[in-house]
Amino acid sequence: MKMNKIFAWDELKRRLDIIRQEGKKVVFTNGCFDLLHVGHIRYLKEAKKQGDVLVVALNSDVSVRCLKGDKRPIIPLSERMEIVAALEMVDFVTFFNEPTPEELIRFIEPDVLVKGGDWSEDTIVGGDFVRSRGGRVVALTYVEGRSTSDLISQIVTRYR
Repeated sequence: MKMNKIFAWDELKRRLDIIRQEGKKVVFTNGCFDLLHVGHIRYLKEAKKQGDVLVVALNSDVSVRCLKGDKRPIIPLSERMEIVAALEMVDFVTFFNEPTPEELIRFIEPDVLVKGGDWSEDTIVGGDFVRSRGGRVVALTYVEGRSTSDLISQIVTRYR
């Protein structure tokens, strides 16, 4: 059985510093990850390929509500973190309360910053900071028609 993957910021930073000393590249991505679907899985698999260790930061419930509205998230943070941590390609999971992960990105200093293709590389939050440290910013291919909002709409339509 693998070790626990869910960590508070300080412990995560400590572990990532050790990993970097071993010459490994840390990849960071973030999102709500509410109602996990195939788009998320494909995205996380591609993110992992960008380096050696994948850190996934989830928006807290408050942060999700600010971004997506009062009816979200569907799944509470503790369960979303457990689900994401159960994925083979994910090495570490944490969360943030702020509207964006900028503060966390500056704190853990990833080598590679990844977001989905619905973001352009120049608009990815934290991108300037990562590039200023010699890191890379990658916008992955967007999986069309695979979003949590689309999934919720389908469920509501079918089960109305």
